[in-house]
Amino acid sequence: MKLLEMLGIDVPIIQAPMAGVSSPALAAAVSNAGALGSIGVGATDAEGARRMIAAVRERSKRSLNVNVFCHQPARAESLVAAAWVEHLRPHFESFGAKPPLQLREIYRSFMEDDAMLAALLADKPRVVSFHFGLPSAERIRALRETGIVLLASVTNVTEGRAAVDAGVQAVVAQGYEAGGHRGLFDADAEDDCLGTLALTRLLSRRLDVPVIAAGGIMDGAGIAAALRLGATAAQLGTAFILCPESHADAGYRQALASDAAYHTVMTRAISGRPARCLSNRFTALGAGIAPRQIPSYPIAYDAGKALNSAAKAAHEPGFGAQWAGQGAPLARDLPAAQLVSVLAEECRRAGET
Repeated sequence: MKLLEMLGIDVPIIQAPMAGVSSPALAAAVSNAGALGSIGVGATDAEGARRMIAAVRERSKRSLNVNVFCHQPARAESLVAAAWVEHLRPHFESFGAKPPLQLREIYRSFMEDDAMLAALLADKPRVVSFHFGLPSAERIRALRETGIVLLASVTNVTEGRAAVDAGVQAVVAQGYEAGGHRGLFDADAEDDCLGTLALTRLLSRRLDVPVIAAGGIMDGAGIAAALRLGATAAQLGTAFILCPESHADAGYRQALASDAAYHTVMTRAISGRPARCLSNRFTALGAGIAPRQIPSYPIAYDAGKALNSAAKAAHEPGFGAQWAGQGAPLARDLPAAQLVSVLAEECRRAGET
């Protein structure tokens, strides 16, 4: 079965499941336009996920991709956490706030979340995608037996082969250009930093499953280029942030529409895992900090979210998780359905040249 048929979509476009940004309204609008809408549920629990899926289904009867985080449960290192809080304390105090007394593991990994698995098996979205790794063989088998199509983000050929061997039906080739969290299976392993085009070509030549290109793709010409290199579809995240349906706040939107879009950096400081973000005050405070000095994901994110809340209360937007890929300056402020239509037409025209 061809990928588009398998995913239940008309055009080779997938809206990336940006946790915290991709709203049910955004996912539904994208799906209704013939692409694959996505929601990220890694930052919520099973009940929250079911509410989000229901909210999408109130707006759309088409395919939906639900993304889960498959990170290894965090290492509780109290000394590292305490030192990190002290490092951030002056920034909290500059906004008249105090840092958390203790950092928590605010997100539960799908690796051990039985309630989330039960919710997905009950609600049966068309697609479930994995980020940060792969769940157990038992979880993959259970999802596939319900007819759910499985995708996994990979950043190199080794991860791609592991995903295929585990039973994933298509891989998302996440290039180093991509905004948001790197999908590295092991965040502490050496990262080859493969770009989207090279990774897409490698995976399309080395794997026997469809490849979805992701990272730095912002328009139809980029989608067409990825298809020429062997991808069957393209996944775009930053391209949808300015859509009115997204949950991006005003500060995030203003930064993305400014010269800041030309400057993105990879940082661990915000969440504890490498992630590409618009250069802002938070990425600056993390510059030069060794990975071992930052608590594990998502423990570090507890501090990051608290600092952002304190800063926003003082009308300072520069401490947000303003995830964005290297193609950020090409972002367009369009309704999601219109953006999908424009992307599809641009892709068609580029494919004719």
